[in-house]
Amino acid sequence: MVLSAVEIYDRAFDGGLRPDPLLTVSEWADVHRRLSGKAASEPGPWRTSRTPYLREIMDCLSPVSSVERVVVMKGAQIGISECGNNWIGYVIHHAPGPMLAVLPTVEMAKRNSKQRIDPLIEESEVLRERVQPARSRDAGNTVLAKEFPGGVLVMTGANSAVGLRSMPVRYLFLDEVDGYPGDLDGEGDPVALAEARTRTFARRKIFIVSTPTIKGASRIEREYLGTDQRRYFLPCPHCGHMQWLEFERLRWEKGQPDTAHYLCEGCEGRIHEHHKTRMLEQGEWRPTAEPEDANGKTAGFHVSSLIHAGQIPQLQKWRARIQ
Repeated sequence: MVLSAVEIYDRAFDGGLRPDPLLTVSEWADVHRRLSGKAASEPGPWRTSRTPYLREIMDCLSPVSSVERVVVMKGAQIGISECGNNWIGYVIHHAPGPMLAVLPTVEMAKRNSKQRIDPLIEESEVLRERVQPARSRDAGNTVLAKEFPGGVLVMTGANSAVGLRSMPVRYLFLDEVDGYPGDLDGEGDPVALAEARTRTFARRKIFIVSTPTIKGASRIEREYLGTDQRRYFLPCPHCGHMQWLEFERLRWEKGQPDTAHYLCEGCEGRIHEHHKTRMLEQGEWRPTAEPEDANGKTAGFHVSSLIHAGQIPQLQKWRARIQ
């Protein structure tokens, strides 16, 4: 069918008026996120399907979710910080507003900006269009601040009182909070100081993330215990029993960590590493406690290193060395 010039114009005009489809954070990442070789061991398109346990965490950060605070107590190197980076990209593209990202120190914030945030922007066409290169005159793009239409991303350290009280923000990303100082220059807890920046916004989002340190003294443990304490339940490949993975059920032959396997709590069947891909696809997050926040504005997730594909043999090698 051949279109007239008027029909072509009308269709183009109509397309220009039509808003972008409302995506969740995980959907946005699947469409627009590319992992850079500068920051990822496996560069290329982001695929949430490879780490399905991250989907619900990211989607709680989406505007369509009623959740206001997302707390994640996690193992090391399992992708949670990348969830935060996906959220940053989503905010810049689809939900612009003032955003503050906090790491334990200003130096760590600078390093994260160069190693994670700059590649995040450079590898995504929709983000490059919105954040001008730092070399451009009056770009509003520095190491610790990235301006974009409708908002700004400011990065700082939890050791900077000035950085934590600099401006009101709608979005707050608190990364590795167990590395924050207990008290900041006599002004109090840096997490509380940062959260105070969000109080003027009715539809705020707060993302609190960390690997726990000392049991009983861990900030992220304390935050998590006040939530609904969601855990990712996986089906046994043999009997279908749903369970969350615990280190106590790992077994291996003495001196042979490569024989590591997991014992199902339902049928005692052996679960090997090759079973996990299918199990993760069929897994689901379930709350395991009554939250202190009765209005459901806070969601808490515990992401064990055992949940990540490929981790059982590596964890047992580590355990074998220290026993």
